[in-house]
Amino acid sequence: MNTSPDMSPYLACSEYIDGDHPQVKRKAADLAQGCGSEEDIVRNCFEFVRDAIKHSGDFQLDPVTCRASEVLEHGTGYCYAKSHLLAALLRANGVPTALCYQRLAVGTEGPPFCLHGLNAVHLNNHGWYRIDARGNKPGVDAQFCPPIERLAFPVLSTQERDLPELWTAPLPQVLEVLRKYASVKEVAENLPDIALLPVKLAAGARTA
Repeated sequence: MNTSPDMSPYLACSEYIDGDHPQVKRKAADLAQGCGSEEDIVRNCFEFVRDAIKHSGDFQLDPVTCRASEVLEHGTGYCYAKSHLLAALLRANGVPTALCYQRLAVGTEGPPFCLHGLNAVHLNNHGWYRIDARGNKPGVDAQFCPPIERLAFPVLSTQERDLPELWTAPLPQVLEVLRKYASVKEVAENLPDIALLPVKLAAGARTA
């Protein structure tokens, strides 16, 4: 009996993760050219999105992009949009890829808080492994070095969170912001957030 999980949802193309778009397919093939392993393909795609696609907020670049093909065409995107492109490139190369999110303080400490978009890939040798292609800068050094995760941002406060879900499609509140606002400035003023579920206490535990 085959008990392996079904990875097909994490390989599928969709409206926003349009790995079947001709330009995205072509770029995915280019990035896989000459690779000797699955991890080589993931590294190439990750480093391309991290380094060659400019983070919209860091560089103050319009337009606001959302679909993977838009991000590739314009060469810029917020972390959410960059995660859509990375998912599309990796899925086009047959690597199961999910969308993940963190809840982080907008400044050095919150409130306010916002969602941060990243990815997880399912590697044959390691299982699910998170990668963050938002783009490095002073104080941010995200890398691909499995099995060790090197993400852009640590979770520091009690109101910040590594959200555990492996999403096949972007969250609605992320799409709403990227589709509603036409400028980087407007997005920065309306970053998406999510309500945290209450933490359940273990049996016998008490609050102070």
